[in-house]
Amino acid sequence: MDQEIIHVYFMPGMAASPKIFEHIKLPETQFKMHFLEWLIPNDNESLSDYALRLSKNIKHENIVLLGVSFGGVLVQEMSKYLNVRKLIIVSSVKTKNELPKRMLLAKATKAYLLAPTSLASKIDVFEKYAFGKNIVKRLELYKKYLSVNDSKYLSWAIKEMVCWNQENCHEEIIHIHGDKDPVFPIKYITRCIVIKNGTHIVIINKYKWFNENLPKLILDS
Repeated sequence: MDQEIIHVYFMPGMAASPKIFEHIKLPETQFKMHFLEWLIPNDNESLSDYALRLSKNIKHENIVLLGVSFGGVLVQEMSKYLNVRKLIIVSSVKTKNELPKRMLLAKATKAYLLAPTSLASKIDVFEKYAFGKNIVKRLELYKKYLSVNDSKYLSWAIKEMVCWNQENCHEEIIHIHGDKDPVFPIKYITRCIVIKNGTHIVIINKYKWFNENLPKLILDS
């Protein structure tokens, strides 16, 4: 009897491309990997409506959904419309209560409206003025992994992230988080699998951990 193939759908972080999963490998005898990409939002489209639209790209039943950062928020919204076997988020949050104070302040003051999203398409300009190894390395990562530089998308995404209002999370959600994540600090995060010395990009620089542990997390009932 043929073994059931489990379909795993991956959603990258804000403005990122599926390239962030380039080192993730799952046994092909058990899993089939699929990669979702960001769509440009419609005018005044809610996160819920966007999630419904993107969920139409899911072609299988009883799937695994894995999302990173804002992609983790999105897959939680998508799971409300889909038959999901496992829901996994990485470097993300499960409810608005896990958002850092600076994001809550940005929501309260609507400071997110002031984000200079039009500059996102000008990474080459930033690069000319970069200094220090860390800055240059970060710019190289941006150029490699960011695929969406549309200012409409970025304005929408920043607003939906900061203003996400979920109070209760999926009961069986699996949350994987680095203990040195500067975007969503671990001190605000509850009920998660902690990756030691993991930053916000654990999916990239701790990929060996995922390759070793993801199959077990998915298969465990």
